[in-house]
Amino acid sequence: MKNEKKHTMHEHLKAKGIKCWMLTGDGEKIAKKVSAELKMDGYFAEVLPHEKQEKIKELQERGEKVAMVGDGVNDAPALAVADVGIAIGSRTDIAAETADIILVDSNPAHIPMLLDFSSFTYKKMLQNLGWATGYNVVAIPPAAGILYNQGIIIFPAIGALLMSLSTVIVAINAKLMG
Repeated sequence: MKNEKKHTMHEHLKAKGIKCWMLTGDGEKIAKKVSAELKMDGYFAEVLPHEKQEKIKELQERGEKVAMVGDGVNDAPALAVADVGIAIGSRTDIAAETADIILVDSNPAHIPMLLDFSSFTYKKMLQNLGWATGYNVVAIPPAAGILYNQGIIIFPAIGALLMSLSTVIVAINAKLMG
């Protein structure tokens, strides 16, 4: 059952066009076996702690966006230079300090959920920005009298009501995330 979750996680990431590589200090034989079992896109074995950071930089120089998942002191420098650092668990303070995100339950299977949630949050943010901008473009100029010569005017009280309505719409839209 545990392996099914790992395969599902990788398939979910792969379907989003995300490559999964393993960067480990373990030996070649173990790295190859685990990489194959998890259906990774590849692996780097026998990587020393300072080399993890260098590997991340190499990938970034090739134009790759890198999310690093790690759990220990040896991962902290790589977590710090990755575009997104994800610390698994809270075993070491330094990993948690350098990471952008901390998964406290130590379950890497939650990474696809994290990606889905961040994508959903971004969409909601754009929707709310659209509502707020729409109000500013539609209601404020007529309420300020800018379109008075064209015969278009909104009384300030109506503008304030529309502003309140805009705020309520944004709040309800944000609440729909829950």
